[in-house]
Amino acid sequence: MLAFATLCCCLAISLTICRAGSRDLPSVRIAGPINPVVAQYLVDELTKAEVAQSPAFLIEIDTPGGLDSSMRKIIQAILASQPPVIVYVAPAGARAASAGALIAIAADFVAMAPGTNIGAATPVSIGLGGDSQSDEMKAKIHNDAVAYARSLAEQRGRNLDWAERIVRDGASTAATEALEMKVIDLVAADRAELLARLDGQRYLRKGEAYYLDLAGVEPVFAEMNWRQQILNTISNPNVAYLLMMLGMIGIFFEISQPGVILPGVVGAIALLLALFAFQSLPVNYAGALLILLALVLFILEVKVASYGMLTVGGILALALGSLMLIDSSVPYLQISRAVITATVVVFAGFFLFCMVFIVRVQRSKSVSGLEAMIGELGQAVTAVQGAGRVFVHGEYWDAVAEEPVEAGQAIEVVALAPMMRLHVRAVPGTLRQEDKLT
Repeated sequence: MLAFATLCCCLAISLTICRAGSRDLPSVRIAGPINPVVAQYLVDELTKAEVAQSPAFLIEIDTPGGLDSSMRKIIQAILASQPPVIVYVAPAGARAASAGALIAIAADFVAMAPGTNIGAATPVSIGLGGDSQSDEMKAKIHNDAVAYARSLAEQRGRNLDWAERIVRDGASTAATEALEMKVIDLVAADRAELLARLDGQRYLRKGEAYYLDLAGVEPVFAEMNWRQQILNTISNPNVAYLLMMLGMIGIFFEISQPGVILPGVVGAIALLLALFAFQSLPVNYAGALLILLALVLFILEVKVASYGMLTVGGILALALGSLMLIDSSVPYLQISRAVITATVVVFAGFFLFCMVFIVRVQRSKSVSGLEAMIGELGQAVTAVQGAGRVFVHGEYWDAVAEEPVEAGQAIEVVALAPMMRLHVRAVPGTLRQEDKLT
């Protein structure tokens, strides 16, 4: 019994030592453009770390940049955070460009893995008329960004001139050079080295000095929940564009075949998701209107016998609208040309395929109604001298003819005449039994 109690005590002490020697370090990973979804995800995780009184908060970053509004939301959360924020540009080959560079400057500690770079934070005007802004407006935007970068660098004790150059000149700096220029705090090959070298480092909060306690901590990376993952995925320009195209196809089917329901529901959902994504993208309204015009032309092709001209116009409007849809020179905000080409080719093939069948139906012989009488054979009941009576399809009809038709002669309906009359002509040959007057 004594031995059992001693064993339990030893296990309890061991678990306590293990728990004390291994603590969680809340961490997030940003690998891609910074958009409103990523910003909200990071801010939420930073808030959780603050509530849990975590020793620090780690942001592992590899980004080409992102939206200014999202960047400022993240920076505001970093500057207001009680736990010190560590930004680590990793893995090797990663970058903290544009918005990512300013987020790094705002952090308490910045580290980079070998083979990474930071900088290139020149603001790019996006949205309606982005490239056509006046020089005065562009100068205001640049000056505002320069002042913002310098203020962040000053607050964190970093190189002010470098902070200005990455905005004004678009400068980008490698890891080793950034360390020499006092842009970052250290170069670390991996997370273990990063945490070991940062342990005991000094940082300030409201004028008071604190020291990092990272002994035995283990980074625990928080993943986006399913909602954030979906919203982040559809914020990709290519995905948003494909969703819009799917929405167009669904609406087209619902209008051309009313009552099917499923295509309309799927199309409406896809369009709403695309509109959500477009709110964080620089949409050119001329491009959006051209795509809408393409949809209208495709729908009219079903209703109007244009023999393909409306489809050709729709394909041309779709191609031009797709190329103009995103108004930005930033690569990660543009729609892939390969995606546009494939989409336009598929749409063109689909609607040309539909057009062939539509033309075939329009040219085919009617099988019901008065139009179905054209081409039918019958017999003249009376002589048709301009007007007369004929027997066609088991019924008596008033008829007109351009050339005289004798009574009892075989006739063929060539057109419909006003006042429910048939336009007929005499035909040679013997009538079938069912076409003869009985």
